[in-house]
Amino acid sequence: MKAYYKKHVLQFKRPSGTSRGILKIKETWFIVLENEAKQGLGECGLLRGLSIDDRPDYEAKLAWVCDNIHLGKDALYAALTEFPSIQMGLEMAFLSFEQVDAFSLFPSAFSTGETKIPINGLIWMGDQQFMLDQVEEKLAQGFSCIKMKVGAIAFSDEVEILKAIRKRYSADQMVLRVDANGAFGQDALEKLHILADLELHSIEQPIPQGNWEEMKALCQKTPLPIALDEELIGVFSTAEKIALLDSIQPQYIILKPSFIGGFQGAEEWTSLATARGIDSWVTSALESNIGLNAIAQWVYQQGYKGHQGLGTGSLYTNNIPAPLEIKNGYINIDNTQQWQPINQLLS
Repeated sequence: MKAYYKKHVLQFKRPSGTSRGILKIKETWFIVLENEAKQGLGECGLLRGLSIDDRPDYEAKLAWVCDNIHLGKDALYAALTEFPSIQMGLEMAFLSFEQVDAFSLFPSAFSTGETKIPINGLIWMGDQQFMLDQVEEKLAQGFSCIKMKVGAIAFSDEVEILKAIRKRYSADQMVLRVDANGAFGQDALEKLHILADLELHSIEQPIPQGNWEEMKALCQKTPLPIALDEELIGVFSTAEKIALLDSIQPQYIILKPSFIGGFQGAEEWTSLATARGIDSWVTSALESNIGLNAIAQWVYQQGYKGHQGLGTGSLYTNNIPAPLEIKNGYINIDNTQQWQPINQLLS
């Protein structure tokens, strides 16, 4: 077996805003495994400015993995602790290579198109009208869960958008989540009380990661469930994960496999959180359809409940063609469509 990697730059259909800035492109890398008879494909979903492995030697590490693929998945995975997105791509590539169908990594009723997964509709930051337009679009598309990014425009304007949704849909009819991406400051608790009055499901990462004591205090006092997201990035060892969960004691954690050591890393986080009564759900890290397909199949196989953050496949003008379909607030695999051969997909 031999291996090689290929870079692909995804182009956003429209600039997408977060509290850290505007996203116009998203770089991703694919690992391809092959022998005379078959191929396997995995995606290393790096996100510039956020992934812990966004570092100058990233591509050199990818080359090292491909040059040493003979060492095997387990040995390579163990050597990639500080490169979680490469761990993810490596896991995917081996899973893909081992299956009869390279794109059915976790065979199930989902992978065969017999069932679907509920997802949230994502509202990107922008001016108030732009965000309202996105809300209307998601409502028209049949979503029953909306996640809105907050923290870039006036908080009062964001609250007005959420109020407008709540006037039309009760908490029983529409699940509302917000994601602050660490944008709140000293007034975080005050803002959480305002948001709680709107019967929100939860808020992701209200304050910047790394402030364990402040986050712990918020989780103890909050009227609105808090989900840790960025807080999990860069926490590598089991002992560190236990310390974080026991210290902060959040209501939820959010799992982005590309940020936390692939499926193996996400499963460890889930096990530790579940043992402490902490629930979780899964969100993609803006991967292409290759990574999104694998994550969605894994989510179904693992039995995660509720709305997942897997609605990002339609963000790009040049995504990898895939039989993934988003319809009425669900993601599913259209079994009337076929994947192209790997060589054609990456050409």
